[in-house]
Amino acid sequence: MNGKNWNAYIERQKREYRVASFPPEFAADMVVVIPCYNEPGLFTTLQSLLETVLPEVKIATVIVFNSSERSTEEGIIQNRTSFEQVREFAAINNSDQQQFLPLLFEGLPRKHAGVGLARKIGMDLAVEHFFLHDKANGVIVSLDADCTVSKNFLSAIRTAFLGYDRLNATVHHFHHRVEENNPMLERAMRQYEDYLHYYRAMLRFTGFPWYFHTIGSAFAVTADAYVRVGGMGRQQGGEDFYFLQKVFSLGGIKELNEVCVHPLARYSDRVPFGTGPALQKILNETGDELSVYSPDAFEILKQLFDRKDAFFKKNAKQAGEVIADLHPALRRFLDDVKFLDDVADCNNNSASLATFRKRFFHHFSAFRIVKFLNFVHPVPFPYVKISSVTDKY
Repeated sequence: MNGKNWNAYIERQKREYRVASFPPEFAADMVVVIPCYNEPGLFTTLQSLLETVLPEVKIATVIVFNSSERSTEEGIIQNRTSFEQVREFAAINNSDQQQFLPLLFEGLPRKHAGVGLARKIGMDLAVEHFFLHDKANGVIVSLDADCTVSKNFLSAIRTAFLGYDRLNATVHHFHHRVEENNPMLERAMRQYEDYLHYYRAMLRFTGFPWYFHTIGSAFAVTADAYVRVGGMGRQQGGEDFYFLQKVFSLGGIKELNEVCVHPLARYSDRVPFGTGPALQKILNETGDELSVYSPDAFEILKQLFDRKDAFFKKNAKQAGEVIADLHPALRRFLDDVKFLDDVADCNNNSASLATFRKRFFHHFSAFRIVKFLNFVHPVPFPYVKISSVTDKY
């Protein structure tokens, strides 16, 4: 734990978001952070956490009720009602080992208000709590207000971090639950999950090192790693993706397939990215089956990544020769993003091959991969049906 860095990070955060604090006598080792807005089903999540097998450490669950300057009256009232109900829930269920802490933030600025800011508020408070109690190994668990979790959720996460002192984050298995009798929603949900698993598998196939799922309700991170990457962003959607890409680049990531989170499958337009909008898009645009990126596009990307070491200590002419026989569409994309300039930057700032590799993927990041895939679809690579690629993962 670098106390100076932690303190500097804490002091940079807005004071109006630091008004809340954990009970001073309760020194938690793990903090579960749940952003919540207009979520009547929250208590299903809290009850699920209450029923998990607890590790032999202290655990705090922070529920960050949040609304913005433009939130609906219905949403604000639901937040206030749930906040008071969680206070009652906490009074009944808090113990020496597990505590639930509801926090209410209203009138957040419309420019930043949303799930990203709410998650950030809770996680920043967790960091400050760990700092004050000298908990260098404190773990922040990210969850959402519509989830249930496996019985081993907390215990398995704790065991993972105890077993590997260089672990920076864990990524958890997920399986959405469909509570209503809605065959169309069920079908759309399973197709979208198939797509997520397919995409992860193909990223790994290409040799991209940071291929893990980026789902806000399905990861945990050490407080130290959280501070090192500058904390959670305030994006109103996709905050989990942006944050986790930075964490993944640190290394020390473990997938916990024995731990499972069950978010609620539902349509949503609250955020521009994620499960809700994806489900709506499947039903609105794709007919009876989801179309996804062609595996052929990942194949040609793998050819580039397989050659990354060949760019080390090469000048522009030599680097150009390395890519000369790649697929024409990929070469056009590399020219479009000025790839050879990136190679020069990698070489100018890398004394070793290991450093070069890491810098290479900072340039050819997950964001650039998505840009490439969109560049080559539907021409020259047509989209394919998800059922045709389920053997890929």
